[in-house]
Amino acid sequence: MNRTYREAGVNLDAADELVERIGPLVRRTYGPRVMAGHGGFAGALRLDHDERLFARNYRQPVLVACTDGVGSKVLVAAEAGRYDTVGIDLVAMNVNDLLTCGAEPLFFLDYIAVHKLSPEVGARIVEGVVAGCQQAGCALLGGETAEMPDLYRPGHFDLAGFAVGVVERKRFIQPRRVRPGDDLIGLASSGLHSNGYALVRRVLLQHAGLDLAQHVRSIGETLVDALLRPTRIYVRAVLSVLDHYRARPAIHGMAHITGGGLPGNLPRLLPPTCDAVIRRGAWPIPPIFGLLEHHGVPEAEMYRVFNMGLGFVLVVRPSSTRVVMRGLERAAAEPYLIGKVKRGRGKVEFR
Repeated sequence: MNRTYREAGVNLDAADELVERIGPLVRRTYGPRVMAGHGGFAGALRLDHDERLFARNYRQPVLVACTDGVGSKVLVAAEAGRYDTVGIDLVAMNVNDLLTCGAEPLFFLDYIAVHKLSPEVGARIVEGVVAGCQQAGCALLGGETAEMPDLYRPGHFDLAGFAVGVVERKRFIQPRRVRPGDDLIGLASSGLHSNGYALVRRVLLQHAGLDLAQHVRSIGETLVDALLRPTRIYVRAVLSVLDHYRARPAIHGMAHITGGGLPGNLPRLLPPTCDAVIRRGAWPIPPIFGLLEHHGVPEAEMYRVFNMGLGFVLVVRPSSTRVVMRGLERAAAEPYLIGKVKRGRGKVEFR
């Protein structure tokens, strides 16, 4: 009896079909820096400068890299049969992290692990990754799809992403720049983004018994629309402000508000001699957070787990706050003046 890979649960033909499907999608993200074509063993991107080819060159380039995933938000996507937005989440979770250093995203790599590979579903996921890369202005330079029926349950999948960016050494943003008196500007989130979904699923789907397809009056939409709204990508808006202040930097620090919320992420941009003071009520909180609190999540836990309506925070020189706010408004980033930096011990205080 012949033993085959397909009999063991891995379909090489489906993998080949997926590669063919996503080729045209991936090429949408290519710019003049990309050297290698789709389908090779590795991707290549030029970092050296050529005045005729590149608008921006680096004298002392610092490469910045990070990796992240989407977490159990993929379980909501799988249950709903919606696969076109979690790829955007995957890119956002990585490039927003790069951005906190002032880095321009250069390229992105994805990893998709599945129980059984469906070329159609795989292509829809990659469509989201491509859309995220286009929003962030980076190239989708490569990736990997793994079919592992012994590891994942039917219908289940997981995503991981890897991003590399670059920043001029003298413009690399570090906590030591932050000082007492600086202003805190928060940028609106689109909702839950990609954190806290283990709690969200337990509270809303298991304990409250809500159905993903049902329209929830208090949030003004179906639950699945609220839960699968993709993470906001802040790259273009923030880089436009950074570019405006090349001579004298106006932004002293930045934080991506992910798991841990404001209390867990703001200390990462603070020096040990400063505190962040946040004014409650300084920004609107999306109704999905009110729904979670209504179903039993205490307020303190809400702020400790979720972004509570702010996906990104900038520390700004006070004399530049108005101009920075106007620039962010022009970029449709929805900025709010949410607090100040004061002398302290690297903590976050709410008032």
